[in-house]
Amino acid sequence: MAVSRVGLVLGGGGITGASFHFGALLALRMATGWDPNQAEVVIGTSSGAFAAAMVRGGRLDLEAFVGDARDREEVSERLRNYVFRRGRPRGAVRWLRRGVLPALRRPDLTLTLGSPGLYRTDGIAEWVEDALGPAADTWPTNPTVIVAYDLERRIRAPFGTEGAPVVALKHAVAASVAVPFVFEPYRIDGSWYADGGVATGTSADLLLANVEPLDLVIVVAPLAASEPRPGARFYEDIFDRAGRLALSAELEELHRTWPDTDVLVLRPDDRVLAAARPNPMSAHAAIPAFMRTLRSLKDELSHHETWEMLSSHLVTKAV
Repeated sequence: MAVSRVGLVLGGGGITGASFHFGALLALRMATGWDPNQAEVVIGTSSGAFAAAMVRGGRLDLEAFVGDARDREEVSERLRNYVFRRGRPRGAVRWLRRGVLPALRRPDLTLTLGSPGLYRTDGIAEWVEDALGPAADTWPTNPTVIVAYDLERRIRAPFGTEGAPVVALKHAVAASVAVPFVFEPYRIDGSWYADGGVATGTSADLLLANVEPLDLVIVVAPLAASEPRPGARFYEDIFDRAGRLALSAELEELHRTWPDTDVLVLRPDDRVLAAARPNPMSAHAAIPAFMRTLRSLKDELSHHETWEMLSSHLVTKAV
């Protein structure tokens, strides 16, 4: 059976979101035999940008994520070394011009734009380079979009699309993961960029730029959980509700334009959320979140409707 034309959308979610991406995509590959790199289009935002780079670079494997670490503590240390490179908080004038003053006129999330951060994302660019080698300095051959946010123009910057600046993959990822207040904006060729999640956590609507309708769209959405986590802190469901609303609007547009396209959304369940929250940027939570994702996806993919959808689109292994 020929594999269908698949769009793969990988949303934001911090370090534990990256764990969810790796766990979900590896589980999908193990269950079906389908390699996510076979996707017609891959779109990545924030932590999903890193996962997208690993998919397109042929490094969807544990070594790319945990290296040769032998236990949870060594994994945590490896992640912290890449992700939390100390910077010097700066850019107060940039924040005032691009975030604070516009938000006073029209209060919204743009208040965060250009905000100083304690950390730099050049360590994440280095991580991509260490994992992919020379491919990190180029762009994938197959359609790939890495979403950041252009601070000057105040719009999404979908690197890899027509009209977007031509950049190296490692720099696009470093820009896409620059979460406001945590990381300082990332500069590329004189322009400043922040986390693509400032606009939307998934950017699934960008799939509609594909020349022909896709048969199946798979969305991995770490920050769009279906239900509040029992005992969750107040801000957890705020982020999830925002993620759900944005994704819902994008999928409605996709269904209107491509009514025959099947859509599968993979979200963290209570088991995953218990490990991945309340701090998605916790390096110590990476391994528990990954392991719980594998267990969760085993159940999710075995649901009759889910498996029927996957079986009708993907080349499956004999079971």
